[in-house]
Amino acid sequence: MSGRHLNFRAAAEEMGVTQGAVAQQVRGLEERLGLRLFQRQPKGLAFTAAGRAYHQQVTRAFDILLQATDDLRPRTAVVTISVTPTLASKWLIPALPEFTRQHPEIELRILATEALSSFRADGIDLAIRQGTPPFGASLDARLLFSQDVIAVASPALVAGHELPLDAGQFASFTLLHDAHDLWSEYARHVLGHVGGLAAPAMRLNQTSLTIDAALAGQGIALAARFLVADDIAAGRLVQVHDGALNGQRDFYLLSRLSPARGKAVEVVMSWILSRG
Repeated sequence: MSGRHLNFRAAAEEMGVTQGAVAQQVRGLEERLGLRLFQRQPKGLAFTAAGRAYHQQVTRAFDILLQATDDLRPRTAVVTISVTPTLASKWLIPALPEFTRQHPEIELRILATEALSSFRADGIDLAIRQGTPPFGASLDARLLFSQDVIAVASPALVAGHELPLDAGQFASFTLLHDAHDLWSEYARHVLGHVGGLAAPAMRLNQTSLTIDAALAGQGIALAARFLVADDIAAGRLVQVHDGALNGQRDFYLLSRLSPARGKAVEVVMSWILSRG
């Protein structure tokens, strides 16, 4: 420290000891070596020729020790997952504390985007997306959730109405539309109402926002069952009709087909699939 700072006081402050203790240690070393390492000057220290050579050698030795110690420390593996903002906020992020407790050696990085991410260009290890196989010869696709879309609302909103609602009753509520805009399909395939539902509408660009609006009592939302399962179990939302819209755009966990995928990626894949 004294050699790096060329000042006993600065060296003492960095080590958390007194300036006198540092000066005493240096004097003791000089006495054992039988030569001066520093020239004492009014404004600090200056190396003697022997002191400069000794400092260079000692610095290299300490660098080797630090590197050897650093090499022994366990490395934190980083796994990057690309998901839609809705999947991130409503399904993945609430479960992250559980994963961190189980696997503190793995750091998860979440890339929440509606855009399709490139595994190579964006440095993605895993992605969760809706789609229809095949996804490409270079990708490993595992089914995570089937598309199972249900209608949900706040219990307060439908209080006084007998559930399940029939097609005519839906028109009494605001229907919350997201970018998927599945209300026409839901009305046709689930409610048997070919002409669509003549009901007030609120349009938002993400499913997570329609779920939040439903939680706030602003209308009825359509959402994948797994995204609202916790809210239903907690009584924050209720399913207002027994039917569900089943489609071909299921949710898949995607990864590159590579023998060098890495243990950390395999651990994260297993954890995600266990929650499917």
